[in-house]
Amino acid sequence: MSMYILKLISLLGGLALFLFGMDVMGKALERQAGGKLQTILAKMSSNVFKGFFLGLAVTAVIQSSSATTVMVVGFVNSGIMALKQAVGVIMGANVGTTVTAWILSLTALEGESLVVQIFKPTTLAPLLGIVGIVLYMFTKSEKKQGIGTILLGFMALMTGMSLMSDSMAFLENEKWFADLMVSFTNPILAIVVGAVLTGVIQSSSASVGILQSLCSTGLVTGGVALPIILGQNIGTCVTALISTIGANRNARRAAMVHLYFNLLGVIIFAAVFYGVGAFVPWGFLTETMSEVNIAIIHTTFNVVTTLIMLPLHGVLEKLATLSVPEDKEPESTALLDQRLIATPAVAIQRAQEIAADMARTASQALDGAIGLLEKFDSKGLESVKALENKTDEYEDALGTYLVQLTGTKLSVHDNRELNILLYTISDVERIADHAVSIGKAGEEIYQKDIAFSEAAKSELKVLSKAVQAVVKSTVAAYCGGDLENARRVEPQEQVVDSLVKEIKSRHVRRLRNGQCKVEYGFVLEDLLTSYERVADHCSNIAVEMLQVSEGKLEAHEYLTALKAGELTESAKFDERFEKYRKQYTFPDEE
Repeated sequence: MSMYILKLISLLGGLALFLFGMDVMGKALERQAGGKLQTILAKMSSNVFKGFFLGLAVTAVIQSSSATTVMVVGFVNSGIMALKQAVGVIMGANVGTTVTAWILSLTALEGESLVVQIFKPTTLAPLLGIVGIVLYMFTKSEKKQGIGTILLGFMALMTGMSLMSDSMAFLENEKWFADLMVSFTNPILAIVVGAVLTGVIQSSSASVGILQSLCSTGLVTGGVALPIILGQNIGTCVTALISTIGANRNARRAAMVHLYFNLLGVIIFAAVFYGVGAFVPWGFLTETMSEVNIAIIHTTFNVVTTLIMLPLHGVLEKLATLSVPEDKEPESTALLDQRLIATPAVAIQRAQEIAADMARTASQALDGAIGLLEKFDSKGLESVKALENKTDEYEDALGTYLVQLTGTKLSVHDNRELNILLYTISDVERIADHAVSIGKAGEEIYQKDIAFSEAAKSELKVLSKAVQAVVKSTVAAYCGGDLENARRVEPQEQVVDSLVKEIKSRHVRRLRNGQCKVEYGFVLEDLLTSYERVADHCSNIAVEMLQVSEGKLEAHEYLTALKAGELTESAKFDERFEKYRKQYTFPDEE
């Protein structure tokens, strides 16, 4: 009895190490790939065949079809990807996951040559571990440390695999286990077992690895392995189905595509295979399987199923649509899907896209508000207010999402991007707030029939153009991560400040000369304050981008040093200020 307990402890320890290694390796690979995963999956899967190859490639890289499928569900729920695009990616993910089984089949290598011995897990795992720990602990490069983490994860995975195989080898002589394996030659029972096991551990790669480790007993035949592998492909759908809780209609349909693809694939494959076997027996069903044989069966099933189902992608899409029918009420997409937090690099890129939309919306609101100063329209003001409300929604969604992301493990680059977003979204939202204030000033001018002097109108037009220019530069920098554009913002902001001061002094002169009325000055003051604050928020955004991305001084210290000529870019700042100031001159200054 004690032997069974010790072997069970060894088996569970090996399984724990195996799952830990797979998790570490997969997440490290995700971080290395970064937000490119979203770009690749969402923007390049224009048709089902492209989607297939992209799903295959991404899954082969991150070593998890479940992770790829959950990402796809998140993309569909966010409106990044259409259901039609998702179908091909899901099919490709099923083939891509077979790479893991081939990696694990290295345990079956035999031979006395040095090359074979090096590639056997008993040698390869510690060798990779040595290289991995050196890269992880003794290098400062984030990329090298990431590679080290991948290698350490691979070492843990292979060591866990070997430990499981060793702990189960004694079962070869156990009659009860031999009887159990015989019972699994019943295809229906074996399919159910494979599905349940995979559904519980939520990883087809891990369940295939467990099956491969069972090969050490010498009791796993083709008749046992094949139906269990069929069941594993059904069980792997559980993760995607769970992830659709709270998701929109199309996201649930994407998960159903995954289920139907695997379920119909298993039914068709099993019907043909066992139907042919009834007349022409398959010899390998009675043969003992090795780790390589398992990898071959796993790959063959997934490739054959995909070849059958790929031309039927429209049928899968239709079945999913019938399973999750249209509702009477329209359904919105999620701005930021919680599922993407499981892949932080992808979540950061999605947050950046939403922040960019927010910046463009704020800029649009400002342009609309400035237009109301010349020709007021109540519908135009409502439009500006609607855009401002939209930026409020963006800020609320981003604030919550970004705080959640602070608790995830991010690369240095992604952490900097996260900080930039955290520090700047309130400034972006405030630009829209000031746009509403400018629009309301336009309403007041219209309602009170305020008529500025021609000189005042000309000055406001010049100032408006300068403010729109600084906002345009800020949005371009913010949306594209363009630091060169960000460096143009501060001198433009200084130009706005100088224009505001000049307008104020000119207004005072006109008051003294009786060219302007005192009550007009209140509206003008409100306008100038809003313009100045818009430029200030642009400055905040640009400086945070520069300082966080380059890891330099605090924003206030940076601006002080810049204007005092203490930084290398100070000369460039002065040059740009003079250039922009000449572009925005009042009529009587020419």
